[in-house]
Amino acid sequence: MIAENVKLGNKIRKLRISKKINLTDLAKKIGKTPSYLSQVERGMASPSIMALREISKVLNVPMFYFLIEDKKQNIIVRKDERKVLQFPKSRLTYELLSPDASQRIQMIKTRINRGASSCTKPLSHESEECILVMEGKMEIKIGDELFILEEGDSIYYLASIPHKITNIGDKDLIIISASTPTNF
Repeated sequence: MIAENVKLGNKIRKLRISKKINLTDLAKKIGKTPSYLSQVERGMASPSIMALREISKVLNVPMFYFLIEDKKQNIIVRKDERKVLQFPKSRLTYELLSPDASQRIQMIKTRINRGASSCTKPLSHESEECILVMEGKMEIKIGDELFILEEGDSIYYLASIPHKITNIGDKDLIIISASTPTNF
């Protein structure tokens, strides 16, 4: 895990420097202290999903950018070779189904544990999304509207409208989402 934290931190630092953003400015924009961000960049701390999401937003890259190896990607993603994103104490698991985060469309398999939500408050980002419920039952709030979807149901929406997904079923919720442009 420490080696992964160091790789992640190095990638964040290199991108931040290439975009000519100093540590203090980035920390301020993501609502964290420069000390915390320094620890992340040195691999001494692992950012939460929300912190990594904010970092990727400020640096204008999809969140999975930080998890992709810097090598030529294949057009096929084998199930045992997927990039997996899960943080300690998180009740969410994300698997990148598309080859990498540099394409115009991104597919992600998400597992949300019983009673858990995709975020604490509805979030928005610039993309279009389509979600297919593979297993379980979900509630999705998009703006002021609330929708309930079950296995086999799908929904399309503009992700620029604040949204939040909650597992309201009695087992883990598994969804497949496609978004364009990539923003996760």
